[in-house]
Amino acid sequence: MSDETPLYERVGGMPFFTALVEAFYRNVAVDPILRPMYPEEDLAPAAERLRMFLVQYWGGPRTYSETRGHPRLRARHMPFTIDADARDAWLRCMLDALAQQQLDDADRTAIEQYVLSAADFLVNASDA
Repeated sequence: MSDETPLYERVGGMPFFTALVEAFYRNVAVDPILRPMYPEEDLAPAAERLRMFLVQYWGGPRTYSETRGHPRLRARHMPFTIDADARDAWLRCMLDALAQQQLDDADRTAIEQYVLSAADFLVNASDA
């Protein structure tokens, strides 16, 4: 595949992102910092939103925007207090989920860099 092939295709498409998000939400379900941030007992709707977002971000179908509009990540997360502890918990859950996936080094690095940047971007509260 060429360097222009979207990451979505390089990693295996929908099955990869489904597995990643499922692993992430298994972690969230038992995380004492993150779990209280999800008002739904069933995490499936949140998982579906994250999967659609990641799929679209990495070059797959644009289902997220078609069903939810512009991602507006910061605005959508503003109702939640996201401090350094919440960011770190989210990163632990996501990086653990990512470590469970079979990826080449370049694709793993690309996803890791994105989630690190996104996690920092969403912090909206200080620890003070």
